[in-house]
Amino acid sequence: MATYIVGLRRSEPRDTAWGEEYRPRTDALIEKHGGKMLIRGSSIRPLEGDGRPPLSVVIIEFPSVEQAEAWHNDPDYAPLKNLRQANIDMDVLLVDHV
Repeated sequence: MATYIVGLRRSEPRDTAWGEEYRPRTDALIEKHGGKMLIRGSSIRPLEGDGRPPLSVVIIEFPSVEQAEAWHNDPDYAPLKNLRQANIDMDVLLVDHV
Protein backbone atom coordinates (compact mmCIF):
# COMPACT_ATOMS: atom_id res chain seq x y z
CA MET A 1 0.00 0.00 0.00
CA ALA A 2 1.29 3.46 -0.90
CA THR A 3 3.13 5.54 1.67
CA TYR A 4 4.05 9.18 1.38
CA ILE A 5 6.93 11.36 2.51
CA VAL A 6 5.69 14.92 3.01
CA GLY A 7 8.11 17.81 3.36
CA LEU A 8 6.93 21.20 4.59
CA ARG A 9 9.48 23.98 4.07
CA ARG A 10 9.42 26.46 6.96
CA SER A 11 12.23 28.89 6.03
CA GLU A 12 13.66 30.75 3.08
CA PRO A 13 16.84 29.13 1.75
CA ARG A 14 20.01 30.32 3.42
CA ASP A 15 21.75 29.69 0.08
CA THR A 16 20.37 28.59 -3.30
CA ALA A 17 23.32 26.81 -4.92
CA TRP A 18 22.76 23.66 -2.83
CA GLY A 19 19.65 22.77 -4.87
CA GLU A 20 21.71 22.15 -7.99
CA GLU A 21 23.40 19.23 -6.23
CA TYR A 22 20.52 18.14 -4.02
CA ARG A 23 17.64 17.77 -6.47
CA PRO A 24 19.10 15.50 -9.18
CA ARG A 25 20.91 13.24 -6.73
CA THR A 26 17.87 13.01 -4.44
CA ASP A 27 15.57 12.31 -7.38
CA ALA A 28 17.85 9.44 -8.45
CA LEU A 29 17.75 7.95 -4.93
CA ILE A 30 13.96 8.29 -4.79
CA GLU A 31 13.74 6.34 -8.05
CA LYS A 32 16.23 3.76 -6.76
CA HIS A 33 13.84 2.99 -3.86
CA GLY A 34 10.74 2.77 -6.06
CA GLY A 35 9.42 6.24 -5.25
CA LYS A 36 8.12 9.01 -7.41
CA MET A 37 7.88 12.75 -6.87
CA LEU A 38 4.23 13.80 -6.88
CA ILE A 39 4.45 17.44 -5.81
CA ARG A 40 7.27 19.92 -5.48
CA GLY A 41 5.46 23.19 -5.24
CA SER A 42 5.53 26.61 -3.69
CA SER A 43 2.25 28.06 -4.94
CA ILE A 44 0.22 27.51 -1.77
CA ARG A 45 -3.12 29.11 -0.96
CA PRO A 46 -4.62 28.32 2.42
CA LEU A 47 -8.30 27.40 2.30
CA GLU A 48 -8.89 26.82 6.02
CA GLY A 49 -7.16 27.24 9.35
CA ASP A 50 -5.31 29.93 11.24
CA GLY A 51 -1.81 28.46 11.00
CA ARG A 52 0.96 29.81 8.84
CA PRO A 53 1.17 27.69 5.67
CA PRO A 54 4.53 26.21 4.68
CA LEU A 55 6.57 28.06 2.06
CA SER A 56 6.61 24.94 -0.12
CA VAL A 57 5.39 21.36 -0.05
CA VAL A 58 7.04 18.19 -1.34
CA ILE A 59 5.12 14.91 -1.59
CA ILE A 60 6.88 11.70 -2.60
CA GLU A 61 5.01 8.42 -3.05
CA PHE A 62 6.59 5.06 -2.24
CA PRO A 63 5.05 1.61 -2.68
CA SER A 64 5.61 0.75 1.00
CA VAL A 65 6.70 2.08 4.38
CA GLU A 66 9.83 -0.05 4.10
CA GLN A 67 10.85 1.54 0.79
CA ALA A 68 10.17 5.07 2.12
CA GLU A 69 12.28 4.40 5.20
CA ALA A 70 15.00 2.75 3.08
CA TRP A 71 15.21 5.93 0.96
CA HIS A 72 15.32 8.22 4.00
CA ASN A 73 17.95 6.05 5.72
CA ASP A 74 20.05 5.32 2.60
CA PRO A 75 23.72 6.11 3.37
CA ASP A 76 23.95 7.87 -0.01
CA TYR A 77 21.15 10.22 1.09
CA ALA A 78 22.84 11.17 4.40
CA PRO A 79 25.14 13.87 2.93
CA LEU A 80 22.24 15.24 0.86
CA LYS A 81 20.03 15.34 3.94
CA ASN A 82 22.79 17.27 5.75
CA LEU A 83 23.03 19.67 2.79
CA ARG A 84 19.26 20.31 2.89
CA GLN A 85 19.22 20.72 6.67
CA ALA A 86 22.06 23.26 6.49
CA ASN A 87 20.14 25.38 3.98
CA ILE A 88 16.44 25.22 4.85
CA ASP A 89 14.21 24.35 7.79
CA MET A 90 11.80 21.60 6.83
CA ASP A 91 9.42 19.26 8.59
CA VAL A 92 9.61 15.79 7.02
CA LEU A 93 6.76 13.39 7.74
CA LEU A 94 5.96 9.81 6.79
CA VAL A 95 2.24 9.40 6.10
CA ASP A 96 0.97 5.83 5.80
CA HIS A 97 -2.00 5.43 3.49
CA VAL A 98 -5.13 4.15 5.19
